[in-house]
Amino acid sequence: MKNCTSLSTYILLGLTDDPRMQVLIFMLLFVSYTLTVTGNLTIIILTFVESHLKTAMYFFLKNFSFLETLYTTVCIPRFLYSLTTGDKTISYNACVSQLFFFFLFGTAQFFLLAIMSYDRYVAICKPLHYATIMNSRVCAWLVLCCWIAGCLVTFPPLCLGLNLEFCDYNVIDHFFCDASPMLKISSSDTWFIEQMVVALAVLTDIVTLLCVVMSYTYIIKTIIKFPSAQQKMKAFSTCSSHVIVVSMTYGSCIFIYVKASAKDEVTVNKCVSVLSISVAPMLNPFIYTLRNKQVKQAFIDLIKRISLISKK
Repeated sequence: MKNCTSLSTYILLGLTDDPRMQVLIFMLLFVSYTLTVTGNLTIIILTFVESHLKTAMYFFLKNFSFLETLYTTVCIPRFLYSLTTGDKTISYNACVSQLFFFFLFGTAQFFLLAIMSYDRYVAICKPLHYATIMNSRVCAWLVLCCWIAGCLVTFPPLCLGLNLEFCDYNVIDHFFCDASPMLKISSSDTWFIEQMVVALAVLTDIVTLLCVVMSYTYIIKTIIKFPSAQQKMKAFSTCSSHVIVVSMTYGSCIFIYVKASAKDEVTVNKCVSVLSISVAPMLNPFIYTLRNKQVKQAFIDLIKRISLISKK
């Protein structure tokens, strides 16, 4: 056994070494990050100030927007800093922190999407009992459970990962500290932790996806029984935004775990990571606002209120 001095600094290769492409990537990510933060904060503010957005549905949407903001903030600002300064180094502690919060927020999102599908099930299948079942206390507990579940999924592999040694190589082939490229450069045996990461990821995806599928199975069965086409369209419209977001979230996850060839795997994972970390959180606020009359009206009312205050 050779002595191992653990490395304290790592180098993130990023997406490309082409200076022109780096400028383009910086502009695109800066715009998408700005829109993400602005859009999600707008939804959070609207749900706080507008009285008719105080239902369970908008409580979960507010928490989802909060998670989306944190999720993209974990990775994108650090990468933008790297593109601006050319500094690709990151300390071990910063790398571990980024890895932990990335998986915590990402995992909590999946559980929250499952909770939101259950909320839609109660709203459509049990409308008379909706206010009783989805009261503020229950909603708060459900959101707390999402965070607890995220911690339970994230902590075991992280604790094992803290015991890994990195002695020979400190170059991470990614634009942030993701699990797969970090495990590849470890000088320890990573077989067990790799299996644990995959097992927990698949278990999280399957459990939450089953909840979503079961909820929408009952929702569709109920909607089909509605007598008028107008009622059916109204019911489908209340679920459409959530279905689109679920499809985007699980779609990107499936692309990451259904591996491409070994040669293209890293490139594909990087591209999908950019889409899931930057593009999806940017689109989600627009999906919910553009397809939701109540949110659009609340936004218009807020703008009018701000303009009246500024005139005074």
